[in-house]
Amino acid sequence: MSTKPSVLFVCVHNAGRSQMAAGFLTALTGGAVEVRSAGSMPADQVNVVAVEAMAEVGIDIRAEQPKVLTTEAVQASDVVVTMGCGDACPYFPGKRYEDWVLEDPAGQGIESVRPIRDEIRGRILALLSELGVEPVSV
Repeated sequence: MSTKPSVLFVCVHNAGRSQMAAGFLTALTGGAVEVRSAGSMPADQVNVVAVEAMAEVGIDIRAEQPKVLTTEAVQASDVVVTMGCGDACPYFPGKRYEDWVLEDPAGQGIESVRPIRDEIRGRILALLSELGVEPVSV
């Protein structure tokens, strides 16, 4: 039985915001948190500009693939962070839900995606503090 916290990041396409958030959480915790991401209508691939923006800060998300949101993923997570998925995310009593209002990086250039990436990083660090997990790198 795992005692480490689990976090699910959900956005519509699971191609930008949720993938960047999952990349940061994975990198900043070194496995101390179970990380999931999914989308209500997953895209065919991760946004190439999101991949580029994350590579700039030393996090490689090239191998990630958008995944479909399942009820099981929500049930298995302690914290569910939604990012513009609206009512598509199933709700279960007793789960901690957060809605992060973030601009969608879809169709934007690297100059516009960097501030989104940096805001996600800040929110991840705040979430880690709330979970009582010390970042392994900053």
